[in-house]
Amino acid sequence: MLKLGSRPSASAPASRVPVDRYARWTGLAVGVLASRLLALNDGEGTLYAILVFGLCAVAGVLLGDALTAPHRGAVRTAGLTPRRVRDYVPPRMTLLLLGLAAALVVLLTAAAVVASPDDLGRAGRAFTVTCRGVTQSLTPWPGIYYGLPILASLALSTAACGWSLRRIATRPGDEQSRRDRTLAIVAAWGLVVSSSLLGAASTASGALMSTNCDGAVGTAANVVLWPLALLALLMAPWCLFTIISPRATAWRGRRAGAGGTDRR
Repeated sequence: MLKLGSRPSASAPASRVPVDRYARWTGLAVGVLASRLLALNDGEGTLYAILVFGLCAVAGVLLGDALTAPHRGAVRTAGLTPRRVRDYVPPRMTLLLLGLAAALVVLLTAAAVVASPDDLGRAGRAFTVTCRGVTQSLTPWPGIYYGLPILASLALSTAACGWSLRRIATRPGDEQSRRDRTLAIVAAWGLVVSSSLLGAASTASGALMSTNCDGAVGTAANVVLWPLALLALLMAPWCLFTIISPRATAWRGRRAGAGGTDRR
């Protein structure tokens, strides 16, 4: 191992904490305001409101990471083992969120296949069924009208969070700080996934429950949609709590500075 630096100021680690925390809270506050404005738009923006809130949460976490300089301890060392993103992400939480993301993609794809235009001709916004000579058109429905923006936002947030995770894993800093910030990034992405899945699953289930013409297929679909919506409902506040909860980076930073170890 090779010494690369000297002892920095003891107050440097503590000064990093408020910037990161305030950036996260700012993103959440902007998300609340934006989603409220969208939700007031005659119910049209309900799904979009949930999605925008998750994206603003991601933006706040990414902004906090960008504005926070990496911690530099008393002695910086360099090793030959490369750092990988998978070494820092929480494995169980990540696997669960990946499963929810896959379920969201499957749900939106299936909803788009059976969707139909609404009474204004907007494609993929309604679910139309016919039985006993009566045709019912149920809206809103998470077809292509809502599904494309949700999938685009999922792709955007995945790319942004993936880039941030790569940046955190490869830049200088202490191990605990990397794990804390990686957890926040994964939770922010998880908020987008879980909130989007909650909105899509509850909307589809609500439409199916509004008609008696869906038959056994609709009943089977609700058997799948309800557990998905419940799981997303549990994951969304957990991810939100992980984002807003003050991680103990202040005393960990002081401890790292006092110990004088900063592994690169």
